[in-house]
Amino acid sequence: MKKIASAVGLTAAVALLSGCSQTTALYQNPVWEMAVPDPMVIKASDGCYYAYSTQGIGPDSVMCNIQVLRSADMVHWEHLGDALPDKPRWAQTTQNFWAPHVMEAGGRYYMYFSAEPDSAFKTGKELGLCLAVATSDSPTGPFADKGEPMISGDTFVNIDPMSFLDPQSGKYYLYWGSGFEPLKVRELADDLLSFREDAPTFELVKPFQSSYQFLVEGSWVIYRDGMYYLFFSGDNCCGERAHYAVMVAKSDSPVGPFEVLCEEAQGDSPILEAAGRWIAPGHNSIVEDDAGQLWIVYHAIDSDDRWMYPEEQREDKRVMLIDRIDFSDGWPVIRNGCPSDTLLPAPSVIKE
Repeated sequence: MKKIASAVGLTAAVALLSGCSQTTALYQNPVWEMAVPDPMVIKASDGCYYAYSTQGIGPDSVMCNIQVLRSADMVHWEHLGDALPDKPRWAQTTQNFWAPHVMEAGGRYYMYFSAEPDSAFKTGKELGLCLAVATSDSPTGPFADKGEPMISGDTFVNIDPMSFLDPQSGKYYLYWGSGFEPLKVRELADDLLSFREDAPTFELVKPFQSSYQFLVEGSWVIYRDGMYYLFFSGDNCCGERAHYAVMVAKSDSPVGPFEVLCEEAQGDSPILEAAGRWIAPGHNSIVEDDAGQLWIVYHAIDSDDRWMYPEEQREDKRVMLIDRIDFSDGWPVIRNGCPSDTLLPAPSVIKE
């Protein structure tokens, strides 16, 4: 296991203890300086935060299908390796494992993710990425795939799953999408491994011709003060033309209809967009610290250290950042509307 702390660990007031009992007074982005695209973070029942991300090379220079990291404070992280070390039987020869979301329910952990099927499973028509689910008794894994995709389709329509327990109804939902189609949601079955057969699929935020919403993806839903807030990202996450930001919509129902911030003006109204050294911030998760404060965890590209490999391969190194979320006039806001780049108060951690 490897540990990487941000530079603030050398300059701020920091108390480092063993395991998951460290506390930090300040932080400075990035909180993880290696590539962890599409990061999602949960706080597990053991009191630690766990981050999961799209496939990538870990600190030991080994390819991980799904990367997993652990932290006590959302600032200092250790890389634990591969949460999905055994590929699904239907995706043995491919290496496209995208955007995981992990949920704890009934003492088990459910990982929803996207994966590209082997050519042998592409019968009838050419398939793109599929939605899949794997389970484990531990947040660190290993997670075991259920044996077949939840849903398949063309191109990259079925990506970026996000599971959500509605605190009002007790129902579990799965949000996903894009492939230049709307974000979608459908109720999960009781086993959480499939969709409820009689449950309809609802279309939520639709793409339209604009700066950031030409393509929408990366759903994340929270419930707060009687409203459901749907965070999402668009337009182009990476590459030479990286152009990405976080938007938000709200509804009084988990299945919509959702009102996009400043929808009447048909504008993008990002709550987080590029500034300074940070390019294409987005694909976020929302996490609550021990004081009840909400934080956005997301990736961005450092213009000062952009490429993972030799420059001719042009693969961006998307590192992990965090920032505080507040609310104003019923909408979430992020300080200055862009990634922070200075020392700031860190998430609250209550030591036991």
